[in-house]
Amino acid sequence: MFSLTVRRHFMIAHSLPRDVFGPAQALHGATFVAEVTFRRRALNQDAIVLDIGAAGGIIEDVLAVLNYRNLDDHPDFAGRLTTTEALAEYIARSVSSKLQNSVDGRQLTGIDVTLRENPDAWATYSLDLSA
Repeated sequence: MFSLTVRRHFMIAHSLPRDVFGPAQALHGATFVAEVTFRRRALNQDAIVLDIGAAGGIIEDVLAVLNYRNLDDHPDFAGRLTTTEALAEYIARSVSSKLQNSVDGRQLTGIDVTLRENPDAWATYSLDLSA
């Protein structure tokens, strides 16, 4: 199995209105480092998983709709909590949908998104594309 990881960062505002989130119930900002890993069984004819520049552009497109936004007002998250885990899933599915019609995208077996809130805390969502 081969993998390629590309990293970008983005900033959001949001609130998590449940008691379990303590002070994060109030509106606050977060800066995330997004690490997106693309997996496939064999390299393509150019001996790569995916072009790094193309991968970075896709990630930037997905993050652009989140960056500097208050996710409490974002239509994609209406009625949903915007936890780190939920954001990782959203990013993985959005990246996947942008790749599904490309030759290399159809060869991917998975996309993993790790969101790092700080050096000591992160969450990952793994999207299995092999099914």
